[in-house]
Amino acid sequence: MAHIGIVGGGIIGCATALHLLDRGHQVTVIERDAGGLPASVGNAGILAAPEIDPIARPGMLLSAPGWLLDPLGPLTVRWKDLPSLLPWLTRFLLSSRPGQVEQSRRALTFLMRTAAADHASMAKMAGISGYIRKTGALTIFDTEAARDKAFAHEVENARLLGGFDIEKLDAAEARRRVPALSGNFAGAVFNQGYQTFEYPLTFLRRLQASIRERAAFIDAAVSSIEWNDQGISVRTEAQNTHRFDKVVVAAGVWSKALVERLGLQVLLETERGYNTTFVNPSVTLEMPVFFSEHGFVATPFENMLRVGGAVEMAKPDTAANYARAAAMRKKMRRYVPELPDDGGTEWMGRRPSTPDSIPVIGLHPGDPRIAFAFGHGHLGLTLSAATGRHVAALFAGQASPELDAFSIRRFQ
Repeated sequence: MAHIGIVGGGIIGCATALHLLDRGHQVTVIERDAGGLPASVGNAGILAAPEIDPIARPGMLLSAPGWLLDPLGPLTVRWKDLPSLLPWLTRFLLSSRPGQVEQSRRALTFLMRTAAADHASMAKMAGISGYIRKTGALTIFDTEAARDKAFAHEVENARLLGGFDIEKLDAAEARRRVPALSGNFAGAVFNQGYQTFEYPLTFLRRLQASIRERAAFIDAAVSSIEWNDQGISVRTEAQNTHRFDKVVVAAGVWSKALVERLGLQVLLETERGYNTTFVNPSVTLEMPVFFSEHGFVATPFENMLRVGGAVEMAKPDTAANYARAAAMRKKMRRYVPELPDDGGTEWMGRRPSTPDSIPVIGLHPGDPRIAFAFGHGHLGLTLSAATGRHVAALFAGQASPELDAFSIRRFQ
């Protein structure tokens, strides 16, 4: 068996580590902030199997100009970062062409079909249970026309994914299921395909604890990766070198610099998201509620409520704009008037995103001892277990043909 180094100890790195350990490999995880709060902990805590649509698509582009004019809207760009973001944004616009949208949908469908089963398998590997609930989710709409259009689309997506119940609800039925929705709206769609995780930080720490029992965990930032006939060398910013037989790059948005130092190109930028988490909230939701026309979601956890989402394109080190978190709370109070404006903890996370919404999962074109696993955008938690399984299979020479769509070759 091989000694495999994993650069990145977030949800993707942990899922990959568990699958490699399950195959009998020796594993070392190197994480730049092992005790910190990566993007993995600030997500909505939802297994979002129904979400097979890429961000770039014709319908979204029709709404984008209006959103971009609102600095607190569902999609915004930090204009001072625009020059560095232009290559990504250009490819993003090209990815909205119908042919590319369909290709992205096929790729995401391939991963999503096994997402729930892969999470169940990973939980067994980690020795954990009781971490997920089959809640379904509501999406509410301001007009019946928008609801009906979304309903038809979600029915089609459910068919592609193997089938789960989709219901079209009027406002009264939606309020019966989630009484806190006492504000005005036209109707809702209930999608049985969504599931809710335990609190994301708790889930990540449970995975990390399981890995620490069987693998090494190094707290260090990686500066470069080099290879020769003797193995793969990973050098940290502290000038320490660790040698492995194989290496996985799963460092989120920080993967971009490492990829470039390996002689490759990748269009990977920060799709930043904001949230507010309330402890012992005065408002109770029975399931996640999506406010899709406004780009955010509210998720109930045990003794907690998280309100977050939206997309802000910016460089990783650009200062956070927490007015975006406040704007989501304000919009939610139109539908949930009892939601408090203060008392919550605000957070900003850096979601690593590709312009076509397809993550990079594959081997280095010039050296099969190096694998890539990053660029999952807002679907990192959902697709983590599937990604870990596929990376382990790649190293074993058992790659699925469908993984060609995820290769880094598309950026070369």
